[in-house]
Amino acid sequence: MVYRTTLTPLFTLRREMDRILEDTFGRTNQPMVAWTPAADVREDEQAYLFDLELPGVSPETVEVTADQGVLSVRGERRSEARESTVGRWHIVERSQGAFRRSFQLPAQVAEDKIEAQYTHGVLTVRVPKAEVPKAKKIEVKV
Repeated sequence: MVYRTTLTPLFTLRREMDRILEDTFGRTNQPMVAWTPAADVREDEQAYLFDLELPGVSPETVEVTADQGVLSVRGERRSEARESTVGRWHIVERSQGAFRRSFQLPAQVAEDKIEAQYTHGVLTVRVPKAEVPKAKKIEVKV
């Protein structure tokens, strides 16, 4: 026996539900859910490395700060196409809007030597480790 399934009625129902909600409550330019870029944090012998996925974000709009042991990355992803009043959107899954990620840094880092690089939609922030102060022998005078 051969069964044939189709999801078309489900997609049609979803589209109609979205249309009803849009007609009832209107559309807003702000996304309903804020987005948070995915991050990977790794450590090597010299530094901590933070990789953040920022596709569609202009590097000029990204701000990286380190203050009192907290690394913060802020920015905004905009979509001019969605702001257009021409046409009707049927599916909107890509998030947009402002974001902020903060990370607590370990105590032994060189905050004044932090570097950031943006390549192919990935922001890599390199936080160098500070040299651990070595024990100093103090001579006792007689």
